[in-house]
Amino acid sequence: MRILDRLVVTTFLKLFLVVLAAAPMLFILGDVTEHLAGYLDRGVTRAEVARAYLYQIPLFLQWSFPIAALVATVFTVHSMTTHREIVAAKAGGVSFHRVIGPIIALGVVLTFVALGLGEVVPRANRISSQILRSENPLRTWRSDFVYRSESGLTWQVSRLTASDGRMTGIVVERAPGPDQDALHVLAESGYWREGTGWTLQQGYLRTLRTDSTEKTMEFDQLVMTDLTERPDELLEAPREADEMTYEEIARQASIIERSGGDANRLLVKKEEKIAIPVATLVIILFGAPLATSSRRGGTAFGIGISLGIVIFYLMLFKVSGALGEAGALSPLNAAWIPNVLFFVCAVVLLARVRT
Repeated sequence: MRILDRLVVTTFLKLFLVVLAAAPMLFILGDVTEHLAGYLDRGVTRAEVARAYLYQIPLFLQWSFPIAALVATVFTVHSMTTHREIVAAKAGGVSFHRVIGPIIALGVVLTFVALGLGEVVPRANRISSQILRSENPLRTWRSDFVYRSESGLTWQVSRLTASDGRMTGIVVERAPGPDQDALHVLAESGYWREGTGWTLQQGYLRTLRTDSTEKTMEFDQLVMTDLTERPDELLEAPREADEMTYEEIARQASIIERSGGDANRLLVKKEEKIAIPVATLVIILFGAPLATSSRRGGTAFGIGISLGIVIFYLMLFKVSGALGEAGALSPLNAAWIPNVLFFVCAVVLLARVRT
């Protein structure tokens, strides 16, 4: 590694780590100020609040990655610009693109680190939610809904209670097909058991075969291997997106869609699980050439340009996300529009920098 590369890497990492250590505390301070009274009203002690926020640190770290990367990039490049180090590098035959090469490489690494945090965050958030007793009691039951399983069975359920894993008033139907029998099941109740799945109780099973023959039977218990969804997954209001992994969000969104619900919010959050970590690299590409636009201003310039970019990005991120949840944009476009716009601007800025 060249001496210049070591200088760039060392400067960037020092700034990045400083901001990364400070930013989560700002998030925690803002969240505590807004919600502490509610936590105390629910009987949560201050010690429990502190422990809950410890579990939320991975989430705040993930949010801080793009901010820390931007600040570190802007201050590194701007400092090298004001001290004529970039000019010296160019005089020695090293282009601007080569100077920021180590920062871009670090951006790729940090993006993968942020993606890895995305698998830790949901599990930590679940523990934090339990400590803060923030589970919504309305999410423990659901009544009068229809659900279509992956195999094509349609379930009509009068009432589902997730707390004890039971259903009542169940009707299961399957339309006839070229190679499958029509099916109609009527059951008084059903219950969920881990490892077994759903078992229906006290009902009738009627089968209309493809050869037009009919078979009817009464049962005390009938195991339905077709329905693999857990009770909490069939609820109308799922867990918060921050408490689910990428795969869990995709599965929950599919369940909601088959239940006839609107899964746009979850689908947007699913795409954001990837878009936010990738923003770390995109915002580095955007900030590096922008930091060479002025040789004056010093620290004030670096802080101003960083804050301006962060505020604009967050505003764009919120607006596009809201449009996606409302159905005006597809979830994919809603989550990725900010990154795409910033990336296009970054390419233009990088192409215009004197090398």
